[in-house]
Amino acid sequence: MNSKILAVDDDKDILKVIKANLELHEYEVDTAENWTNAQEIISEQLPDLIILDVMLPDGDGMDICRSLRKDYPATPIILLTAKDKVSDKVFGLESGADDYVVKPFETLELVARIKACLRRVSTPLSEKIVVIGSLKVDFKKRLVTVSGKQVALTPKEYDLLCFFISHKGEAVSRDTIRKNVWKGSQIYSWSRVIDVHIQHLRQKLEKDPSNPKYVITVPGAGYRFAE
Repeated sequence: MNSKILAVDDDKDILKVIKANLELHEYEVDTAENWTNAQEIISEQLPDLIILDVMLPDGDGMDICRSLRKDYPATPIILLTAKDKVSDKVFGLESGADDYVVKPFETLELVARIKACLRRVSTPLSEKIVVIGSLKVDFKKRLVTVSGKQVALTPKEYDLLCFFISHKGEAVSRDTIRKNVWKGSQIYSWSRVIDVHIQHLRQKLEKDPSNPKYVITVPGAGYRFAE
């Protein structure tokens, strides 16, 4: 079955270009010129991925992204924006987006980022269920619980957790994390995006985030996930 994508942008020409090119790559594409119409489409059928413009006539894309992340934690979101400052990209990723594409963009770049996001969501670990202390991850259901209580992770936080679990006990550098979890994204080695995501992950998983038991800092090396 072809992946279903929803593109939300108030620029009709951009929507036409996105729809035509993604359909050439055999994606099913719905479009909406505002958030109100997008909500109607989402309520009828949740897409496999959402492309969301930051500036919409009836809502701020960053705020909408945060809301989507709460309601649909596993759905990949790619933000579109004309802003290309590093701080804007960091803010966009911190709002829960999986990736960030600056206008004007090459269609092939957008397609590559879509493929990377969908691939990360669909890639299972060999183990269906992993239990580490009070943390339990059901990879088949994409369900994370701590002490029996469900934890809502963003797709990127989930990807990060999966990476840590697949390398549990190993000291991994920020550069290794960047290359494996942020594949295809322009995240610079000196950016704090990785540290911010790890901070958020700790806040959701750890009983005491200031004294983490799962995501442990290894001075001079990076991070290590508890075995």
